[in-house]
Amino acid sequence: MILKHTFSPPDNTRMGHLCGPMDSHIRSIEAALQVKVAHRFEQFRIDGPKAKANQALETLQAMYEMARKPIPAETVQLMLSGDTALPGDGVDALAMQTRRGEVKGRTPAQARYLENMATHDITFGIGPAGTGKTYLAVACAVDALERSAVQRIVLTRPAVEAGEKLGFLPGDLGQKVDPYLRPLYDALHDLMGYDKVVKAFERQQIEIAPLAFMRGRTLNHAFVILDEAQNTTVEQMKMFLTRIGFGSKAVVTGDVSQIDLPRTQLSGLIDAERVLKRVNGIAMSRLTSADVVRHPLVARIVDAYEARSPSADQAPPVKRARSAAKKA
Repeated sequence: MILKHTFSPPDNTRMGHLCGPMDSHIRSIEAALQVKVAHRFEQFRIDGPKAKANQALETLQAMYEMARKPIPAETVQLMLSGDTALPGDGVDALAMQTRRGEVKGRTPAQARYLENMATHDITFGIGPAGTGKTYLAVACAVDALERSAVQRIVLTRPAVEAGEKLGFLPGDLGQKVDPYLRPLYDALHDLMGYDKVVKAFERQQIEIAPLAFMRGRTLNHAFVILDEAQNTTVEQMKMFLTRIGFGSKAVVTGDVSQIDLPRTQLSGLIDAERVLKRVNGIAMSRLTSADVVRHPLVARIVDAYEARSPSADQAPPVKRARSAAKKA
C-alpha cells in the first residue's frame, strides 16, 4: 500500500525537526515498521503493508505536532513502541515532581504502577528489563522527599553477581556495594542532579543499606526501595518487608526472568508474589514487554526470550548429567 501526505502550511523548521539529523528519525520509522518513507519538502510517500503504513503516517503526524523544537531520538523510539501521546498528555495521570519536571507513566500499566505506589505502603513492581520499574520507583521517592512526606530515601539491593564472580572488592561499605546500586544512582542523578544527590548523602537524606545488614532495623518515615528483588531468598524478602516502620513506604522491584540465584534456591520475589497477593494494603503491579521504554529492540528481545520453548540446554546441570549417564 502507498500513502501520500502533505503537511501544510509548509514549515521548514518543523520539517527539519520531524526528519531529524540526516533524516535519522525517518530511518528509525522505516526500520521499526518495515516501510519505505520518501519525502520531498513537505510531501511524504509511505510504501508498505496497510497497517504499518497507516501507523507510520500517524507517527509522522504526531511528530509534526511536537516539532516546534528538536525531537529527541528516544522520543521517536518510544512513539514507535506504542506511546504516541505527546509529552505531558494523559487525562488525570498521576505525575511525580522532580528536577526534570513531571514524570508520568507512559503506558497504562506504568500509570497504575505509579498510582499503586502513591496509594499503598508496600508496592511490588514486577516486569522485564526496560519497563521503568526502578526509574519510576526512584521518581516517587524523590517526589516524596521533596514534599517532606518522608525524611529519607533508603536504597537496598541483594549483592548477587549476574553470572560472574567479582571476587574481593576493596574500599569501605559504600564502595563495596556501589557497583550493585549503580542503576539506582543513575536514576537519582537524572532526577535530582549530581550536586543535590551528593548533598543529600552528606545530610543522610539518602542512605545505602545493604540488604544483608538490614536485620534488626526499623525504618520510620522513609521511602525504601529494594531493587533486583528476584535475587533475594525467601528469608531475605520476609526480613526486608518486616523492616517497614511508621510513615514509611516500600517499593520492591524485580524481573523474575533474570534470577541469578542457584537453581535450587527459590526466589523471594516469586514466593512473595504468591503469598502476599491477597494481603490488604499491598499492591502488585505487573509490567510486560508492552511497557518497555528503552530502544524498540528491547521489547522484541524480551518477547523472543519469553516465546522460546525450554530446551535440554537450559535444564539444570544435575539433570543434564543424569540424562547423559542414562544414555551411556
